[in-house]
Amino acid sequence: MCSTGFVTDKDLSHSEKINALIEQGEYSAATQAMEELLGQNDLSNLDRDYYLFEIERLERVSKDFSATQTDVFDFIQKYYPQVTLADLERWEASKALESRVIDGKKHYFARAARNLFRIDSKMQKVWKEQHPDEEMTSGSGAKLDLNVHIARIIELTRQTQQIYAEPQRIRIKQSVVVAADAVPPGETLKCWIPYPRAIPKRQEDIRFIKSMPENHILAPEETLQRTIYMEKPALAGVPTNFNVEYEFTSHGIYNAINADSVRALKGNAELEPYLIEEAPHIVFSAELQALSKRVVGTETNPYRIAQLLFEWIDEHTPWASAREYSSIRCIPQYAYENGHGDCGIQTLFFITLCRMNGIPARWQSGWELQPPDDSMHDWGMIYFEPYGWVPMDVTYGLRKTDDQQIKWFYLGGMDSYRIIFNDGFSQNFVPEKAHFRSETIDSQRGEVEWSGGNLYFDKWSWNFEWNILEH
Repeated sequence: MCSTGFVTDKDLSHSEKINALIEQGEYSAATQAMEELLGQNDLSNLDRDYYLFEIERLERVSKDFSATQTDVFDFIQKYYPQVTLADLERWEASKALESRVIDGKKHYFARAARNLFRIDSKMQKVWKEQHPDEEMTSGSGAKLDLNVHIARIIELTRQTQQIYAEPQRIRIKQSVVVAADAVPPGETLKCWIPYPRAIPKRQEDIRFIKSMPENHILAPEETLQRTIYMEKPALAGVPTNFNVEYEFTSHGIYNAINADSVRALKGNAELEPYLIEEAPHIVFSAELQALSKRVVGTETNPYRIAQLLFEWIDEHTPWASAREYSSIRCIPQYAYENGHGDCGIQTLFFITLCRMNGIPARWQSGWELQPPDDSMHDWGMIYFEPYGWVPMDVTYGLRKTDDQQIKWFYLGGMDSYRIIFNDGFSQNFVPEKAHFRSETIDSQRGEVEWSGGNLYFDKWSWNFEWNILEH
């Protein structure tokens, strides 16, 4: 479909021309231009990797934007019969309905229609009227009464004068199944499945039970994105199965933070890595700096600053299903520009704003277990002097209650139904992958590759099973 005709400045560098094509939605032309560059011999290894991944990124964006206008219109019409094409245009302009033009045709994000009822305030009410019992906090349709569970954690920590309470013994079986004939028969499939690391008091007593295949490499405890690694040859016409089973104990935690006791940091080298930018996804852009000033105003107390930022995201950045993170250039900037995001997007947004204000913050993620439901989930840790590192979950946000301890529980506390796989984002695996990851930020589903390259999510499936044990 068309070519570089949209780019008129002959003095533009190769990368600028390619970026211009991408911004104009000319994915085929951009891909062709990058493939031509890769055919030359004067590219550095760094540039070669960059263009290889850009080609891959555009493919991933195209897979995420797979819905047609008819798909979107029909879904919305089921719940809002009076919808018009003019409504679609209005929602697109407000960023409540995510779309983009790719090679001259408009495409919608695969979950854009459902997301509309999460993002647009009027459509939120429409959905709630028809689904009054659905909890929309995390998208998991949770049945667990979190406020009751939280109140018990708070009360037990008050009674014991300890910050940990309500331990849960949990058994996990996680599987990856590679589709039949995803790679040529006889080729070795390499699989990484997330595995928890011991975190004193918070996540303990991890007991490996078994894996399939039996031979495996378990990454060291200090690995921030810990995995269990296995290999297996592919057989013709047969899916390839990998799985692991283990048990662990998860504790709830609550820090009764007194804002008046929180002090500004004074030179702590160990905390410096959690105060700085980490491009491409923690960047102190001019837009985010301006937002931070508007939200924080003249407040100087670190905990109250965090409260202001936490509350602003809770109110202004609703949870919505998200594109694959690897397709987004800068996640917090995306949250700012689009006004919505899923748990990882909200978390990186909050982390960035906290760091801008001199408050150490870092990533944490895994799965949330809200009996009888579960889902992949991202949250984080935040540092307040003199309390140290405490959990935070901006997606769970402010609880709907007049009890201030329960209301602000997720800025200093965490429920008992979590499994932590990651204490950092975009960390190397052990052993390292040779090819690009399917999920470049997080590690919750697994990763698969072979000698010919990475296998993306459409080439394999995953399953996560769990049950709470008596203890």
